[in-house]
Amino acid sequence: MKLVYFTLTGQTRRFIKKLSLPAYEIDANNPFHAMDEDFILVVPTYDEDVTEVVNDFIEYKDNQQHMQGVAGGGNRNFGDLFIYTAKDIARDYDVPLVFAFEFNGTEEDVENFKKVVSEIESERTN
Repeated sequence: MKLVYFTLTGQTRRFIKKLSLPAYEIDANNPFHAMDEDFILVVPTYDEDVTEVVNDFIEYKDNQQHMQGVAGGGNRNFGDLFIYTAKDIARDYDVPLVFAFEFNGTEEDVENFKKVVSEIESERTN
């Protein structure tokens, strides 16, 4: 399963690179890219006006139908606002929130997220 991600500071990209899984980075200048396979979306936490390009990507062609879940990165110091972008996407697009990590993720986060991706892939093939 492919990962699709958005990053502003590079934290999310660093997490994705640690995973060594197929990934596509949403281009903030042109988010209109059609996915032809299922994916998990990975997003940082920012105000909606900053992450609006993610919604543009999701709503482009059949991308929403291919989105199998969303994972969020953020800073736990923000309490209830931790990963709120991912929570909002999960709610607004009716997909599961599958994982949360802080900053660019720990090695434990990497292993646990790989397990989540594997489980979702398994469910899709059964």
